[in-house]
Amino acid sequence: MNRNVLEVRHLRTLLAIEETGSLSRAAELLCITQSAVSHQVKVLEDHFGEPLVFKQAGQSRFSLTGQRLLELGRSVLAQFDQAELDIQQLKEGAGGPLRVAVECHTCFDWLMPSMDVYRKRWPEVELDIVSGFHSDPVALLHAGQAELAIVSEACEEDGIVSRPLFQFEMVGVVPVDSELANKKYLVPEDFEGQTLLSYPVPDDMLDVIQHFLAPAGVKPKRRNSELTVALLQLVASGRGISALPAWAVKQYVDRNYVAQVQLGRKGLTSRLYAALPKALANKPYTLDFVEVMKDTSAKHLQGIGFF
Repeated sequence: MNRNVLEVRHLRTLLAIEETGSLSRAAELLCITQSAVSHQVKVLEDHFGEPLVFKQAGQSRFSLTGQRLLELGRSVLAQFDQAELDIQQLKEGAGGPLRVAVECHTCFDWLMPSMDVYRKRWPEVELDIVSGFHSDPVALLHAGQAELAIVSEACEEDGIVSRPLFQFEMVGVVPVDSELANKKYLVPEDFEGQTLLSYPVPDDMLDVIQHFLAPAGVKPKRRNSELTVALLQLVASGRGISALPAWAVKQYVDRNYVAQVQLGRKGLTSRLYAALPKALANKPYTLDFVEVMKDTSAKHLQGIGFF
């Protein structure tokens, strides 16, 4: 038996399959193709002479050999990752603030878990959120009042670098007993005569207006709320309809509290980026925070993708 087959990347792949429950989502998490994931699994199965991963009730399950490799992966990779971080921190001398400004109200659903993970990895970095919602968080970067901003469009301003985080589907959110709930997808005209329930932000910061309604010349009435749950309560009580990230409304849709409908024949995709001052963009501790946000979000949010 060739003893040099098993590599660190194989262990990472198996752990990603365990975390996500499927080869396709593991590929998204690792930013590789599904065929590459399948190939790595097959190499190991050929090497050990038995299956490692199998399907059961639509989920990827592991044989006893697969489970032993997962156990090895958890132990080895924890030490491997910590050693890499230790070396980075020794080289970087990381310290000081990493203040995060946000422009999206739903960011906190995935940002807080990401920050919890990051603080354990970089305890000497003063990670914090700049208080409040900011319609122009990049301005805080220029003013030296933040070191990273979460934005919905790649920033092309001088001195600023954008790193892609993830993309997700925006869906129409309607009352369960509405005729709209039975539609395969909504068209802009479905919003005419309706009240659009949204966050209190300018029109050009709402993808549903900028990329869906405005091009069709549809201008529904607006009613705002700072809280996602408040928007959903208004929808459920028939006060209007909304457009929110699919992952943000999933638990309410599953409980039949509201219904979600695709926006347009092809759907509406939104993206999030991390914007940083150029001087900080390639620092190990800021690069790692971007990766932590992507990895943690992939574990916590259903239906997101990477670009």
